[in-house]
Amino acid sequence: MIIKNIDWIIIIIFLFCLTVIGLIASRKGGKDSSSYFLSGRNMPWWILGVSMVATTFSISTPNLITDMVRSGGVAQNWLWWCFLLSGMLTVFVYAKLWNRSKIMTDLEFYEIRYSGKTAAFLRGFRAVYLGFFFNILVLATASLAFLKFAAIMLNVNAVIVLVVISAIILLYSTIGGLKSILWTDFFLFIFAMLGAFLPPFYIINSPEIGGMSNFFTHEAIQGKMNLLPDFSDPAMMITIFIIPLTIQWWASWYAGSEPGGGGYISQRILSAKSEKHAVGATLFFNLLHYAIRPWPWIFVGLASLILFPDIQSMIDHFHDVPAKYIQNDIAYPALLREYLPSGILGLVLASLVAAYMSTVSTQINWGASYLVNDFYARFIDTNASERKKVLVGRIWTISLIVLSIILALYLENALQVFQYMLMIGAGTGLIYLLRWFWWRINAWSEISAMIGAAVFSVVVIIIEQSYLIKIDENTIRLFDIEMNLAFWDAIKFVAIVILNTIVWLVVTFCTKPSDNETLIRFYKKVKPGGPGWDKVVSQIPEEESGHKTNRDLPLGLLCMSLGSIAIFSLLFSIGHFLYGNFMYAIALFILFALSSGYLFKAWGKLFD
Repeated sequence: MIIKNIDWIIIIIFLFCLTVIGLIASRKGGKDSSSYFLSGRNMPWWILGVSMVATTFSISTPNLITDMVRSGGVAQNWLWWCFLLSGMLTVFVYAKLWNRSKIMTDLEFYEIRYSGKTAAFLRGFRAVYLGFFFNILVLATASLAFLKFAAIMLNVNAVIVLVVISAIILLYSTIGGLKSILWTDFFLFIFAMLGAFLPPFYIINSPEIGGMSNFFTHEAIQGKMNLLPDFSDPAMMITIFIIPLTIQWWASWYAGSEPGGGGYISQRILSAKSEKHAVGATLFFNLLHYAIRPWPWIFVGLASLILFPDIQSMIDHFHDVPAKYIQNDIAYPALLREYLPSGILGLVLASLVAAYMSTVSTQINWGASYLVNDFYARFIDTNASERKKVLVGRIWTISLIVLSIILALYLENALQVFQYMLMIGAGTGLIYLLRWFWWRINAWSEISAMIGAAVFSVVVIIIEQSYLIKIDENTIRLFDIEMNLAFWDAIKFVAIVILNTIVWLVVTFCTKPSDNETLIRFYKKVKPGGPGWDKVVSQIPEEESGHKTNRDLPLGLLCMSLGSIAIFSLLFSIGHFLYGNFMYAIALFILFALSSGYLFKAWGKLFD
């Protein structure tokens, strides 16, 4: 065995404590569908914020960050850092709107915002598309990472280990629903963060690297540590910096970073006890997610370039690991196996198990909420009792995790899945932002955007499968044109965004808007404000419209800007501090403090 008895003992104690916490928290968690999927709508901001960030802390996350660092350096993290802008927009503009809606799931939104049979169809279609197909893809990504982790760390069948851990997840999540998941997430996040910060210390101080001074001067990572891309390289500047910051953050739907909120983020928002707690939860999530958590994985990714400079070096070293698993993203568990001492290894392994469990437990509960509330109870059994809804939810919970494990056996690496998810959601994000603030968007707008994204993505995939030739890790040839792989990824993403945006805009103006009664009822309930509702507001008595909230939108955008500046400043202040650039670190921390001060001053006015 690669791990020792002490490591197994730590992992077993961890799993036992987690199960006990989950079962204790499960009391009354399954008494009705509101308790099972929204924990009674009375949760405080801090536990919801921790649960959000714990869910995004998948076991595949360190693998993905390691893959990015090895492929394009630290700067390639802009591919996901850009989503902070979307996150801050959700915090200060959309969180309170979701909370006001008082719906069970974000898909229920379709039948309070749109009218007619198309709204019902859209709700049902999205329930199956996101709750089943897309959700299984997300779950399979986490399962793939777990399989790689088990294959390289344990001398046992990786699939058997995955099944055992999944059974434990099902034990507490099917009994207690979201309430059990929230409290186990809190425990899992603490454990996962402890495990994330230990590996860089041991790996960088290993004899092969020899400490921080040797680490920073090693030739293998020179040029890889830059926080910004090389602006002398137009292709890299465009693909990993300009496009993410100007287009990707608002144009693409991605689980956990939905423009305007959605999925399990909106599930947590809808579970909050008030608008203030909803906003506080999403702000706390973005702070932890972007500013605090990435750095341990970034440093392990950099260290992996010193110890295993390419994929072949890992293949040559790890003869006992199936070759199909050895990609750039396996470098993270490879370094844990090689450089962590017994005991510490057990803690870190338990933290990675915690990361997997927190993601999967949320995804299966969220997916089941769609399939029960927005498909089964809406279209199959409209008179289903609360007890029956919970039962069906538990059946879907089990089904989702089983099918995702099967799919994971056919995937190759985490970055591959991440890129396909971005592509499938390309061009849809703008609708999810504008539908709250522009009365003209209707159900056909969203249907056409989904179909367009799917069709254009399939066309791109067919082109890649038929004509794309991979020359090396970073270079491809397509139609006899040789180009950087990242540049091709950017080209196809922007092309899908442009084409799909044209499609849904044309469809919007060629189809009828939702009926006035639906639009007026939605505005009275949610009070989004903004000039996009002037036509509807003119039909509502002023004392009923609440159109004074028109000031909330510019104030929310101001808070979004200040919040983005604050968190980016803290992120890079920490980075420069770790790099030893103390003057830059201090200057950026001062900027963080100033922008945070102005932010909280402006934030208070949102609730005046």
